[in-house]
Amino acid sequence: ALAGQAAADRYHLPQLASNVEDEPNNTTRFVVLGHQEAGPSGRDRTSLIMSAHNQTGALSKLLAPFSDAGVSMTRLESRPARHTLWAYVFFVDLEGHRDDQSVSSALAELGRRAPYLKILGSYPMAAY
Repeated sequence: ALAGQAAADRYHLPQLASNVEDEPNNTTRFVVLGHQEAGPSGRDRTSLIMSAHNQTGALSKLLAPFSDAGVSMTRLESRPARHTLWAYVFFVDLEGHRDDQSVSSALAELGRRAPYLKILGSYPMAAY
C-alpha cells in the first residue's frame, strides 16, 4: 500500500511508502484494483470516465440521466484530454451499483449520449 500506517495495518497490506504528501493537511482516496467484479452489497459506489461534445449544454445533457433516474453523484472532476487541446474528460462517482436498476438505466442512456464512456467499476463504499 502507498498509505499511512493505520491504513496498511487495517487492511493487512505491506506499506510501500509513507509521508508522500506535499501538503500536510491533505486527504487522499485509495482504491483496491482487481480483476473480478464486485457484486452489489446494498451500499455501493460506481466510478466512470466520460467525455462531452464541445458545445453549449453538453455536460448538462450528460448529467440529466442521473437526475432523471434519481441517482446521486458524489464526485465530478474534469481533466484535460490527452488527445485534443481544450477537450476534457470527466471522472464521476455515483451512489449505487451498476447492476441496480436506476444506475443501470442511467448508464445506458449516458452511453447513448457520451462520445466516450468507460465504466471503471462498482464497489462497496468504504467503511470509516
